[in-house]
Amino acid sequence: MCSRGVSHHKPFRVPWEDIMKMGMARHGASTTTHPFFRACSGKPLPPRSIRKNSRLWKTHSSKTTSTSDTSETLLTLPSSGASISIETVPSIDEIVQSEWDACAYPQDERAEKVPFLKHSFLAALESSKSVSRDEGWLPLHLVVKSENDGKLLGCSPLYMKGHSMGEYVFDQGWAQAFQRAGGSYYPKLQSAVPFTPVTGSRLLVRGGLDEDDRKIVSSALARGLIACCHQYNVSSAHVTFCRGEEMATFRELGYMPRLGMQYHWENRRRGTEEKYASFKEFEMDLKQSRRKNVRQERKRPAKDGLRVFRATGDDIKPDQMADFYEMYVAQTEKKWGRDYLRREFFDEIYETMRDDIMFVFAEQEGTGRLVAGAINFIGSHALYGRNWGCLPPESAAGDANLSKLFRSMGVDTGAQMSGGFKHLHFECCYYQAIEAAIELGLDRVEAGAQGEHKISRGYLPVETHSAHYVADLSFQSAVSEFLGRERREMMEVMEVLTASESPFKT
Repeated sequence: MCSRGVSHHKPFRVPWEDIMKMGMARHGASTTTHPFFRACSGKPLPPRSIRKNSRLWKTHSSKTTSTSDTSETLLTLPSSGASISIETVPSIDEIVQSEWDACAYPQDERAEKVPFLKHSFLAALESSKSVSRDEGWLPLHLVVKSENDGKLLGCSPLYMKGHSMGEYVFDQGWAQAFQRAGGSYYPKLQSAVPFTPVTGSRLLVRGGLDEDDRKIVSSALARGLIACCHQYNVSSAHVTFCRGEEMATFRELGYMPRLGMQYHWENRRRGTEEKYASFKEFEMDLKQSRRKNVRQERKRPAKDGLRVFRATGDDIKPDQMADFYEMYVAQTEKKWGRDYLRREFFDEIYETMRDDIMFVFAEQEGTGRLVAGAINFIGSHALYGRNWGCLPPESAAGDANLSKLFRSMGVDTGAQMSGGFKHLHFECCYYQAIEAAIELGLDRVEAGAQGEHKISRGYLPVETHSAHYVADLSFQSAVSEFLGRERREMMEVMEVLTASESPFKT
């Protein structure tokens, strides 16, 4: 295994004009022909220990660690002197649910809990085959254990990937530049929650450990990912939508930081630290023109004969989950869409996670037929808007008479976002989420990736973070230069958007 700074790829130069295109392209060659992908075809893989090469672990010692430390000190818990081991596990089901959740969903009330990191969510992705070798997402979860008793001390959701789809941090342009220069970008390692652009910890550490032990386990996970990169002989390792406070650990180990942007709504009255008491109170913080527009948009579904309602927990009916899947597929079949999630995934999370789910549905008055829906997940501090779907009027109507009614209401059957129902997407995905977050006392609403139209509805730009390790030093230098430029541009864009597009009173 190579230590950082010793590349297993032949060095090469990348033209600057190629680097300028990085992150812009949305398409790139994919592969599942790497020996590791071939080896796991049709047969399960055993857990694999990560070699603890002393050069690697010493080279990556952090600023808080003495330069005289050896790999043994970096792999020993300060509180007890117990040694730790690192290995990869080829399926989440090989990890006891309670052990994984003790790291991903600790009982500490101060820790923010993100439902997508739960064992049950990741297991549903795998068991439904939404995530699999054939889909180019090969599970390879990284775990840190105590060598004394085998207890799980830390873990990271990890996948070997044969493409760059379903990540929402775009590197297809990197892949093209890498491959044009003679390298092989795929497969790569990805620490993420598949198809889920939501910030959450990627260095998951068991609750109850003291601060020094937590630092050792976090560092071991980040170092272990680099070790995996070299041990599996892949081009790079990417940690996407990690928490900002984790970036210091990644930076110290040679990962390159990348800044992204999303739009979040904050449950905080302007100029105070107090939360809103009602949606109306939120409206009063808006500029008059925006307040008027919000009220008009909220009234429109009722004018179109639709009733919008929310359902969570046991109030969600099995047939509603089935109906939502039809909406999801109908929406993803439209331009730019892709139905990454299979029907079996929704069936499983209905059984295992419905207390974490909040649906917003729109039904046709008089018929009770569902025509649109949005699925949200409830965290300890935030409401996460994930998927949205709307049936086209012809499908939602179900018969000629109701289709005639849609036409008489002037519904535009060519509309993409809301299936022809004006402003329905805004009500189901943004306004209902804000209203629910206020009622639940949550800190914010995260409404997913992209969409500048969210700003005028109260969702302002916020930073997102990712960390990237590239094994080849020549390509690493080129990527680092690109990321520096991209970061400066991103910060300027966020500043301009917030200043010029904010709907709030100044």
